[in-house]
Amino acid sequence: MTTTSEAERRAMQRALALAVTPGVPLGPNPRVGCVLLAADGATIAEGFHRGAGTAHAEAAALAEAGDAARGATAVVTLEPCNHTGRTGPCSEALVAAGVRRVVYAQPDANPVAVGGAGRLREAGIEVVGGVMIEEAQAINRAWTFAVARRRPFVTWKFATTLDGRSAAPDGTSRWVSSRAARLDTHRLRGLCDTMLVGTGTVEVDDPELTVRDEVDEPVAVQPLRAVMGLRDLGPDRRIFNDRAETVHLRTRDPGEALARLHELDRQHVFLEGGPALARAFLSAGLVDEVVAYVAPMLLGAGTSAVADLGITTIADALHLHVTDVAVLQGHDGEDTNVRLTMKPLTTPRRA
Repeated sequence: MTTTSEAERRAMQRALALAVTPGVPLGPNPRVGCVLLAADGATIAEGFHRGAGTAHAEAAALAEAGDAARGATAVVTLEPCNHTGRTGPCSEALVAAGVRRVVYAQPDANPVAVGGAGRLREAGIEVVGGVMIEEAQAINRAWTFAVARRRPFVTWKFATTLDGRSAAPDGTSRWVSSRAARLDTHRLRGLCDTMLVGTGTVEVDDPELTVRDEVDEPVAVQPLRAVMGLRDLGPDRRIFNDRAETVHLRTRDPGEALARLHELDRQHVFLEGGPALARAFLSAGLVDEVVAYVAPMLLGAGTSAVADLGITTIADALHLHVTDVAVLQGHDGEDTNVRLTMKPLTTPRRA
């Protein structure tokens, strides 16, 4: 079994840090870092991918290294690509540069780009894969999921009272979530490339669905606004203003909606619709993460956070695993919500 040196592992840690350099977009391309090492383990050059259409991490590092790349070891967070898109194949660039060894973390599951490791081995280059693979997958969570599943990763976000109400009987819901929770929601919106609601939410709430200026670092490009449903919507709805791109998905089927978004190269959907849309995605088993903002209040009646899932006995309950808990507290100490991040463990049973 081929092993890696301590210098190579340190280089991989550095490559992972390069991949997430501030300002690098979350998609549609994966974030990738690369470090070139000399025979004695010293760093020759570094590079990282800055977004679609720019030089890949390997190409950036090779350009910095010049002739010093000959005989070097390339440490890269993703298997070098083997296709020509906006840029040439990284596998061919590494071969041409005379690199002796390539150590990579995550295999490239993209059917268009796959095959880089094989091409390198054919050229006589020593290749080691799977080094710090979990860390590499984590920095490209949505991209990794979308490539493997052929659909976007779905995060369902909702705000609720302690008794599971998202709005009072008269429809008012403005203060179910605290200001701190609303700011946190905008932060999470900025981590996604698509925000999805139903036509009913657009008609009733008329949301703009943008990442607001209150976030610490305004996003360079607003996420796509997607509205799902068959009914026509008036052009005066705020979701159709010029602050972001909008697409109307004329279907009630969550699978069809996600397939269309996948065709648009979207990888992470932030589901912010009402209880009926949440039920549709949960029932279809198409929710991958749940973010709930829980307010310390009781209503006793009103709109439920999710519509009837058809569950009549506790044995059929949809179970979730809590992955993170955070207390979001305002400056006055009273404007407090709890954020629960969870992943579904089961899908509701259908009658």
